[in-house]
Amino acid sequence: MHLRFSQDIESLLKRISEQPLTLAAILSETSERGFSLVIGLLVLPFLFPVPPGLTGIPGAGCILLGMQMALGRRSPWLPKKVARFQFPQAFAKQLLQNVKRVTKVLEKITRPRLTHIASNPYIWQFNGLCITWLAILLIAPIPFTNPFPTIGILLLVVAMLESDGLLMCVAYGMTLLITIACAAIAYLLWQAPNFFQTLF
Repeated sequence: MHLRFSQDIESLLKRISEQPLTLAAILSETSERGFSLVIGLLVLPFLFPVPPGLTGIPGAGCILLGMQMALGRRSPWLPKKVARFQFPQAFAKQLLQNVKRVTKVLEKITRPRLTHIASNPYIWQFNGLCITWLAILLIAPIPFTNPFPTIGILLLVVAMLESDGLLMCVAYGMTLLITIACAAIAYLLWQAPNFFQTLF
């Protein structure tokens, strides 16, 4: 039976809320779906206020998993430090409450569509490239931009889990728009000192 995104994520987050759970344990239980599930689990916190010190390892994990997808790997691998990463239990409980609202919205717009696109091995690799790029933007020191790459990654994750080729195409367009938006914000911040100098 095909589990939906919310069922996968909620089941994993419930386990985290009951006891510490490593990313390695998640990957060992979910096989190929582990790519999408762990990436989704890693980026979901970025939709909400994240405690200091919790951005580096999740971001690095997303980049590493995305690169493996881009190379065509179907079984994920993480270095020991990242594989042993655990979300604090109190934070996981709060995340579980928030993720119910997020997945409820996402699943209203997803179903198996354009499956010939979703099942194409080259599309799998292209999705890996997009996730890698968005994860780089996610951890880049550009203020106020964290939610944008997170949304792009989540759209791709949900599209892969639900075999929704149409949503994948939407996510590609979002990736382009997010890239433009982040570049524009970075450029404006870079130009800000010169702007204030001309005023004063």
